Amino acid sequence: MSFTKQEIQEAAHSINQQIDVKPTIGLILGSGLGVLSEEIEHAQTIAYQDIPHFPASTVEGHAGELIIGHLEGRPVVVMAGRFHLYEGHDAAKVTFPIRVMKALGVETLLVTNAAGGINEDFQAGDLMLIRDHINFMFRHPLIGPNDEDLGVRFPDMSDAYDPELGKIAKKIASNQGFHLQEGTYSAVLGPSYETPAEIRMLRKLGGDAVGMSTAPEVIAARHAGIRCLGISCISNMAAGILPQPLSHEEVMDTANQVKSKFIGLVKGIVKAV
Repeated sequence: MSFTKQEIQEAAHSINQQIDVKPTIGLILGSGLGVLSEEIEHAQTIAYQDIPHFPASTVEGHAGELIIGHLEGRPVVVMAGRFHLYEGHDAAKVTFPIRVMKALGVETLLVTNAAGGINEDFQAGDLMLIRDHINFMFRHPLIGPNDEDLGVRFPDMSDAYDPELGKIAKKIASNQGFHLQEGTYSAVLGPSYETPAEIRMLRKLGGDAVGMSTAPEVIAARHAGIRCLGISCISNMAAGILPQPLSHEEVMDTANQVKSKFIGLVKGIVKAV
């Protein structure tokens, strides 16, 4: 691992010096989904650059801020912007904020992302409950010596995405009047979008959506004993499904279109867990 317990403690200490709540729920907001941060009450915002040992977020649609406050009456810490392997960070550095969240007291992690739809029954604007993932990044945040104080050497990933949290999410979506898709998230390295042939391969291997994040964070969270729930915003259909090119602008536009549905779902989940 490319971090130490001391670095985790220094980052957590710096954050604790600036906040007056103890968050128990962590949220990671994907591309275009940072609008949820505006819903945080009594928000205290800390730029990543002001937190010891945090990397910088360089992607459009990622604010690069840690926001601590309350959402639906629950104490939360929100990553408005995440780190990606394709930015040049190693897998351990990408997941360093998860370690810091654990040190702050987080017990439940809600991870969100914008993803391309592989399942042809999906359409842009759908929200998908992540049942499982396939790590096609071929990078792993636990490579290297294991610190037993942080987690076991061989963490079980049978229920990487907590089934009980999934049931809560489905019930809330139903109560709010929309169908929450379900599926397997295929995590790829990026930063280029996939070719049509790659999408056909991922579909045959069981993927329903594809993106460039999430898997490392969930692996690290499970290693740390944090239960996880994942939600993908299907921001576009993947390469080869529709006769049109892919762009980050489309991702951002779709996320903006579904923001009210996304905010309502996440707030309902946070209130219920």
